[in-house]
Amino acid sequence: MFFKPENEQPTGAFKLRGAWTAVARLDAAARSRGVITYSSGNHGQAVAFAAQRIGVRAVIVMPETAPRPKVEGVRRWGGEVLFAGTTSEDRYRRAMELVADEGLTAIPPYDHPDIIAGQGTVGLEIVADLLDVAHVVVPVGGGGLAAGVTTAVLALRADVTVTAVEPEGAAALQAALREGKPTRLERTASIADGLLPLSVGTITFRHLASRVTSVVVSDAAIAEATVWLHRVAGVPAEPSGAVTTAALLSGAVRPTGPTVLVVSGGNVDSDVVESLAGGLKP
Repeated sequence: MFFKPENEQPTGAFKLRGAWTAVARLDAAARSRGVITYSSGNHGQAVAFAAQRIGVRAVIVMPETAPRPKVEGVRRWGGEVLFAGTTSEDRYRRAMELVADEGLTAIPPYDHPDIIAGQGTVGLEIVADLLDVAHVVVPVGGGGLAAGVTTAVLALRADVTVTAVEPEGAAALQAALREGKPTRLERTASIADGLLPLSVGTITFRHLASRVTSVVVSDAAIAEATVWLHRVAGVPAEPSGAVTTAALLSGAVRPTGPTVLVVSGGNVDSDVVESLAGGLKP
C-alpha cells in the first residue's frame, strides 16, 4: 500500500495542478480582466495561489459554510473572497453574475479540459514512481481528479484497476453510472465537504464511464480513516482526502497488488480531527 500525499502541495491539495494549468494557459486579454471560480475551498485556494504568482486578479466565491482554514487559505494567497449560499449551484450563479458584470474568466473546479489535464499529472507520477502499480484508488466529487488520474494511468498502463470513492451521502458518480449520464442529486451531505457536488461533470463523466469501479463509504468510515491517518500514519488528511483510506479500512476496496491511495488534500482544522476522534466508538 502506498499513499500519494497531495496534502503536501503548497496549497494543501491536488487542486493546484489543474488551477495552475488553466490559469497559465489564459491569453493576455483574459489575464488582464482577472479570473473567478466557485469553490468550497481547495480549488479556490489553488486558483488564488496560481493567479497571485502569474499576476492575475482572482475572485473566489465560497459557501457560507466553508471551513475556516480554507477561507483563510484563499485570503493568504491573495484571493478576494465572496460568500454565496451553501450549494455548488449557489456559488455558480453568483460567479456567473460577476463574469457577466466584470468580464472575469471563470475557472471551473472540475469540468474543464485544462483542469482535468492538470489533475492527470497525479496519475503520470504514480505510474512513473511505482512501476508495478496494480490498483489506484482516488476520491471523486465532481470528477476532475478521478478523470485525470484515470485517463493518465490507463493511457500508460491499461492493466491497472482504478477505483473511485465517494461518500454515501454524495454518490453522484454512482447515480451517473446507473443512468448512463450525469444525474443531479436532490441533495448531498457528508463530512467530506470537498466531495459534495450535486452531479459529476459532463466532461469528467466521459473520462470515467466504463473505465472505473465505483464504491461508496460512510461518514463513520471517513471519520475513522481521518483520525487513523493523523494519529497512526502521520498523514494530515482532511475527510475528503481520507475517503480512499476509508475504502481500504472498511473493506470496500480489496487490493490484490501494489495499490496507491490518493490522499487528495489536508486542509483541516485540528479541532475537527479531535471532534471526529471524540465521536468514534471505543
